Amino acid sequence: MVPHVTADDGAKIFYKDWGTDGSPVLLSHGWPLNSDAWEAAALFLAKNGHRAIAHDRRGHGRSSQTWHGNEMDTYADDLACLIEHLDLRDLTLVGHSTGGGEVVHYIGRHGSSRVSKVVLVSAVPPLMLRTDDNPEGLPIETFDGIRAGEAANRSQLYRNLADGPFFGHNRRQDVDQGFRDAFWLQSMACGHRGAYECIAAFSATDFRPDLAKIDVPTLVVHGDDDQIVPFEVGGKRSAEMIDGAVLKVYEGSGHALPDTDRDRLHADLLEFIDA
Repeated sequence: MVPHVTADDGAKIFYKDWGTDGSPVLLSHGWPLNSDAWEAAALFLAKNGHRAIAHDRRGHGRSSQTWHGNEMDTYADDLACLIEHLDLRDLTLVGHSTGGGEVVHYIGRHGSSRVSKVVLVSAVPPLMLRTDDNPEGLPIETFDGIRAGEAANRSQLYRNLADGPFFGHNRRQDVDQGFRDAFWLQSMACGHRGAYECIAAFSATDFRPDLAKIDVPTLVVHGDDDQIVPFEVGGKRSAEMIDGAVLKVYEGSGHALPDTDRDRLHADLLEFIDA
């Protein structure tokens, strides 16, 4: 039987639940991937005494490909359904890229009563899109270009991202083919509408009010050569906005830290969670 939780609108949200009765860690993935992106970390955490949970966001992977609800409010509410369904408490929320937006928006909408710690990895908050009150953001043309690629030939878009800026392969040509192939495979399992609409969700959602509500220990991890969510746009500013946040900068690293910097990230996750 495939494990899933039913969201408020009837959507089925697929999840994995690995490990022991140790403190739970919920891992939220980036666009347009699914929970497979966190498998190595989930296995590592489970082997080290934790309960590791990872879900496929609606529209992604094995979850329902809904026509509606492909925006951050619904993503956060789906996450709340999963957390309540599993009755998770003393929970560490870990979000990579878009998943970082999802976990902070969950706290913004549902509070932190079940949450003990937060980890943001290459995450999209506070706000990626350049606006009048967010001049440090990226221009709308950046995201319009991704939307155009998604609409015209999304398979090629995912190849280009994998072979280029997502892993930083365009810098050094040193990222294993397997990582790049896995990115393409997971991306193609995402529904076309869900993938297209999620571009606005991760780029135009203003997470600054959510960051102000985070009242638990928080670790922010970001590469200073991130070409997807530049460090100055994402991790640096998020760490400044979250009271007491710890910032770890991976020098020379790009966006896909769960793959490219796996051992270091796993060690940092375990140290922070167990502290």
